[in-house]
Amino acid sequence: QVQLVESGGGLVQPGGSLRLSCAASGSIFSINTMGWYRQAPGKQRELVAAIIGGGFTYYADSVKGRVTISRDNAKNTVSLQMTSLKPEDTAVYYCAEDSRAKSISAILVGNLEYWGQGTQVTVSS
Repeated sequence: QVQLVESGGGLVQPGGSLRLSCAASGSIFSINTMGWYRQAPGKQRELVAAIIGGGFTYYADSVKGRVTISRDNAKNTVSLQMTSLKPEDTAVYYCAEDSRAKSISAILVGNLEYWGQGTQVTVSS
């Protein structure tokens, strides 16, 4: 089993920045696909960004240009750097990982093996 723990959430003013991190532990042999999702109150969970294999990245249109996903394989972590935050970015952010290379269609629907518990991001003045 793989355990994922997110950190870095909090309260930030509009226009501010946050960096979320997700640390993996447990039976880690190889992690190929990593993703960040979010779920706002009353809304469905949505994909924010994903990184597959050696570095292919995917970003939701709503965050393109404001968010960067990166991975550190040596530390088994995936990070999400968010800038120019907006109130509509307020949500619980989850990281998810899979040992296999997943297709974008699978990633979009959240078809990944392991999930963290989430970290709250609130953008408000």
